[in-house]
Amino acid sequence: MTRVAVFGPGSWGTTFAMILAEAGNEVTLWGRRPEQMEAIERTHENADYLPGIPLPPTLRATTDPERALDGADFVVLCVPSQTLRANLAAWREHIPRGAVLVSLMKGIELGTTKRMSEVIREVAEVPEERVAVVSGPNLAKEIAQRQPAATVVACADESVAEKLQAICHLPPWFRPYTNPDVVGVELGGAVKNVIALAVGVSAGMGMGDNVSAMLITRGLAEMQRLGAALGADPHTFAGLAGMGDLVATCNSPLSRNRTFGENLGRGMTLAEVVAATRQTAEGVKSCESVLALARKHDVEMPITEVVVGVVHDGMSPAEAGMLLMSRSPKPERYGV
Repeated sequence: MTRVAVFGPGSWGTTFAMILAEAGNEVTLWGRRPEQMEAIERTHENADYLPGIPLPPTLRATTDPERALDGADFVVLCVPSQTLRANLAAWREHIPRGAVLVSLMKGIELGTTKRMSEVIREVAEVPEERVAVVSGPNLAKEIAQRQPAATVVACADESVAEKLQAICHLPPWFRPYTNPDVVGVELGGAVKNVIALAVGVSAGMGMGDNVSAMLITRGLAEMQRLGAALGADPHTFAGLAGMGDLVATCNSPLSRNRTFGENLGRGMTLAEVVAATRQTAEGVKSCESVLALARKHDVEMPITEVVVGVVHDGMSPAEAGMLLMSRSPKPERYGV
């Protein structure tokens, strides 16, 4: 039996742990708060993030990282992206030799502009063949309710991707596909959060579907340009980890980033939205690091620029819209 440790008891971490447990693996979920972990063990429910949704009775929960990691074949990381480095440094000594580290996180590290797999490789001192990424249109609540969904499992080592695919394939409602393009899969997951903030702001301002469609398609173009500069496979962005995740995150009321943007568009201040938001909206911090990464590679990302302006620099949503619409038009080349 495959043993898996899942670090991060939020909605997506818990849902992925549930998938793995129902697929027949031995799964331990780690969280920092004793009362939350004890409640999951006792009631088989994560009332904080997935109230009313039963968890498999075989799923274990603990606050002890050493216990969670004992004998683990796969170590799944689902913490806020900006906390990964410090957390992983604290857990590193207990990670079993040969374990595969799996990132569910969708962000770019502030300061270093590193992707999550790059942070994992650096901190855990493991080769790229032992790091995998899971991304795609994975709205946790829908999947936890057993609604059908698909995801992408990416790893430089195809055999490792196939092993991870096998342990999280749960017919008929959860289907993983494999992809060797780790760079493209990670960029898709990070950039779509930024674009979802922009779509949310426009919706909060009362803008219609034309604006939403424009932001989604032009956001995809930004994603593709950055991917091309970093050597990603362009086909990745036409698939689940690119367009699929972008559409779901920009359009769904379950999307934290879209909802965050909507509140900004309605006139709430950043502090007010943060205070009202229970879960992490990764795009709020990652928009700065995505923009820094783009500038490092001389990639033009105007939507990302105005999102940073609205979220961090005091730009009004109305001003952001004017800036985008007043830019000099350039020829469309193959829709990008």
